[in-house]
Amino acid sequence: MDLPALRHFVASAWQNSIVGRLQDYIRIPNKSPAFDPDWERHGHMDRAIELMADWCRAQPVPGMRVEVRRLPGVTPLLLIDVPGDLPGCVLLYGHLDKQPEFTGWLPGLGPWEPVIRDGKLYGRGGADDGYAVFSSLTAIAALKAQSVPLARCVLMIEASEESGSIHLPAHLDALGASMGEPSLVICLDAECGNYEQLWSTTSLRGNLVGQLTVRVLTEGAHSGLASGIAPAPFRIIQQLLARLEDPATGDSGDAKLIRKFGDVPEDLSSL
Repeated sequence: MDLPALRHFVASAWQNSIVGRLQDYIRIPNKSPAFDPDWERHGHMDRAIELMADWCRAQPVPGMRVEVRRLPGVTPLLLIDVPGDLPGCVLLYGHLDKQPEFTGWLPGLGPWEPVIRDGKLYGRGGADDGYAVFSSLTAIAALKAQSVPLARCVLMIEASEESGSIHLPAHLDALGASMGEPSLVICLDAECGNYEQLWSTTSLRGNLVGQLTVRVLTEGAHSGLASGIAPAPFRIIQQLLARLEDPATGDSGDAKLIRKFGDVPEDLSSL
């Protein structure tokens, strides 16, 4: 692989093709559905996804298929499928919906008007997560330009991540087996410490949802009579949670209890 040529390809694409599109994307107030319930009527999400889709279709990637997938009542999904020369499948994930305006912008900066200052592009959504599709497809195109063999690459850009990815499951169900089974998933939605090296997020917090019920009495009792006899429910809850994760060290605890929480039973009082 010719690394200088690779760097030149990427730098040229960013300056000549991507920065301008990112600026256009920042100007679109396509807030996530949780912050804009009328997103469908406003049409901002459609403008943003079509902007990205048009750019993708213009890229020099042989055999690439670009599709904007729509389902009733849910935000659209941008899907780019690049056929591979090697076995396997790589899934590259990103999102295009944005957080709301918020406050605290420095003078001369704002959410919907892009500004380049000291070599950095400011505006809502440019880094979270508008760059994802441009970065992914540019990397693939740069490798293809040097005939580097790749596995199948699938780029998936959703539009409800800032709302908890509420619409992504519907799209995944609709895609079914056509996605295949990725051997590698790359999520382009993290921060970096500087611009001098490539940063990799090796672990994410995840999300665990369950319902915990603690019962100590079958009927109400006056505290003057029952305190010291009936155990305090909050203290029991603290002890159970400490078995999941040590509050002092952060170490994971009781594997049996974790498995039970992972199954998310309706009633955990038996624990």
